[in-house]
Amino acid sequence: MAASPVRAALRERLSADRVRTQARIAALSRDFDAIVEANALVAVDDEHDPEGSSTAFERQHLAALLAQSRAHLEELDAALRRLDDDEYGVCRVCGKAIPAERLEIRPEATTCVPCADAAHRRTR
Repeated sequence: MAASPVRAALRERLSADRVRTQARIAALSRDFDAIVEANALVAVDDEHDPEGSSTAFERQHLAALLAQSRAHLEELDAALRRLDDDEYGVCRVCGKAIPAERLEIRPEATTCVPCADAAHRRTR
């Protein structure tokens, strides 16, 4: 079955975001590895070294950004699978269509706005 122009555009958009996210993961990984390597070359005592707290913060900050980027990559991969399975744009909670405006902002979205809002309120 031939892909529709809309479907092809969605795939292209998700794939481009995936490439950008992979590049970000690679850059963050290099930065993280450089911090770890630099700390391995010197005896760093985070507790007593005046620079230690900033080094530990930097390392944790990069680790958090890496985790966030890896999670986003997983969301993009899942969105591409939904696109292949003709399930893209359908709310996983209520089964209704996710509005195009939401998918424009968050193409990896799995819920419509009301369901996302309800989930957000439950977690607060």
